[in-house]
Amino acid sequence: MTYTAERPDQPDIAELRARIPGWGVDLDPNDRPSVPKLKYDPQSTGAHWDFPDRQEQLAPRERSIEHKFVTPVFGTATPLRGLSGVIRRYSYRNYSEARAAHWLLLIAADRVDAAESHLRSLFTSRPDNPITQTGVKAEFTRNGWRSRTAGTRADLNHQWIDPLLIGGPWIVSAGAGAWAVRALLRRVRR
Repeated sequence: MTYTAERPDQPDIAELRARIPGWGVDLDPNDRPSVPKLKYDPQSTGAHWDFPDRQEQLAPRERSIEHKFVTPVFGTATPLRGLSGVIRRYSYRNYSEARAAHWLLLIAADRVDAAESHLRSLFTSRPDNPITQTGVKAEFTRNGWRSRTAGTRADLNHQWIDPLLIGGPWIVSAGAGAWAVRALLRRVRR
């Protein structure tokens, strides 16, 4: 079983040789210098447990449907929140890690999380600065154009779209905000 000190079951050598051509050509210990390291010695690990103590789970964690439970130790640096958390939970609850839908939903959740963070920053005392934090300022102060055009960069063919992908959401957000303010002022004047 995973996460235990038990050695996993070894398949039958004769069955492997019959099924897989060339299996076992390196079984002779004289042909392999790493043989002493490969000897199984459960006492050599220094582990004082058979199954590790489980980390306390303060909030429900996402877990792949292939696994029976969350690993004994898990990360808690970025707890799920907002719409991105809903998308991540849906992905883990409904799709196997072997399915593309699982990973596409996680990528979409990352994009939604980035948008949520940008929106959240607008309501703080120090909102994001798109000029310095997206590298636009560095284009003019750190020889950005010359570094882009000199040499043979692999990303030269899609550089034209980078400003649209980086600046586009900010422009759309500013336009939507201006439209909302304008609509609000129209209602107030009536």
